[in-house]
Amino acid sequence: MSKPDYQATNLPLWDFLTILASEGVNFLLSGEEDKVPLSSFDYEKTTICLFFSANWCRPCQSFTPKLVQLYNMLRTMGKELEIVFISLDHDEDGFNAHFETMPWLTVPFDVNLHKKLRERFHVVRIPSLVPLNLDGQSVEEDLIGLIEDFGEDAFPFTKKRREELKAIDDSMRQGGKIDQLLAHLGRDYVVASDGGTVLVSKLIGKTVGLYFGAHWCPPCRAFTAQLVEAYNQLLSSRGDCFEVVLVSSDRDQKEFDVNISSMPWLALPFEDRTRQDLCRIFNIKAIPALVLIGPDGKPISTNGKKIITLYGAKAFPFTQSSIEEIEESLRKEGDSLPRQIQDIKHQHVLKLDMAKAYVCNYCERQGKFWAFSCDACDYDLHPTCVEEAS
Repeated sequence: MSKPDYQATNLPLWDFLTILASEGVNFLLSGEEDKVPLSSFDYEKTTICLFFSANWCRPCQSFTPKLVQLYNMLRTMGKELEIVFISLDHDEDGFNAHFETMPWLTVPFDVNLHKKLRERFHVVRIPSLVPLNLDGQSVEEDLIGLIEDFGEDAFPFTKKRREELKAIDDSMRQGGKIDQLLAHLGRDYVVASDGGTVLVSKLIGKTVGLYFGAHWCPPCRAFTAQLVEAYNQLLSSRGDCFEVVLVSSDRDQKEFDVNISSMPWLALPFEDRTRQDLCRIFNIKAIPALVLIGPDGKPISTNGKKIITLYGAKAFPFTQSSIEEIEESLRKEGDSLPRQIQDIKHQHVLKLDMAKAYVCNYCERQGKFWAFSCDACDYDLHPTCVEEAS
């Protein structure tokens, strides 16, 4: 879930123009190999970014299509944005192969010129996107991370804009409105495994688990089984007071379809950007993860996986007080049990132990919490299965 630490230092637009002038370059190239004079730009209105990249660079290959999509979208929206490609390829063939995927302009291929620009702008990793600010406005330095987090909403890439977006995220996280978290422009529903849809408004007033997972992830598949058990127990004992919504990290639609087919709950559509937004809003760095949202729409816990793994459906409604009640009950249960026993079914002394999960060697049913265990061999016994020797 973590991103590479791309870095670049912002310097004024005039530094860029000065370097080009020192090499006798007074134009940029378009994809049609037309020369675009540097004098043709409206520098006061246009946000100009230098894109340092290379065809041989795998992270560059991954990020470039995202930047193309962003560029085309912002231009369609009428935003004044121009991107200038600075190639760090080793030869002109690599430069041409990379540039043909780009809809913006480029500095003519010149290894020495590109080296000067890289050094002058202190580019130490690629891809790197360097905004050139003429008016001295504070500009966000980590544009790669900003764009991957917020997409087109990141424009015009200033620190002020990042602060605004973070404030929006904080409001979404703490605002108490599940419909704002899960719905999106043009979509007011989530999907079910049978292909049907459910209005997000139907989830208002319920406890909702946002399940961040993927079919390709073995720990997710293991946790899914635990969550299904808790979900079904709550459904039969308490009705539809609890719902789960899958926030998928699957790699494609087919994998997503296989994943949701094994689940009795709902999901965000695979193609919807809200999946990425929720990962950012709740700072999800690893999967599986379960964020629990209360009936009031506010977060109960971002560590729902631990709660379900330890306590299952017993922990509902998953509040701190309900967890404390379970733990107090377990303490009392443990206090009432002997510290060790000699069972007629086993030759060694069995000691009282707390276990997250185990299988009783006598009844062969799964158990949790208190068990009588053998230090000498792998033997566990439910407290209810004990037959003490006289």
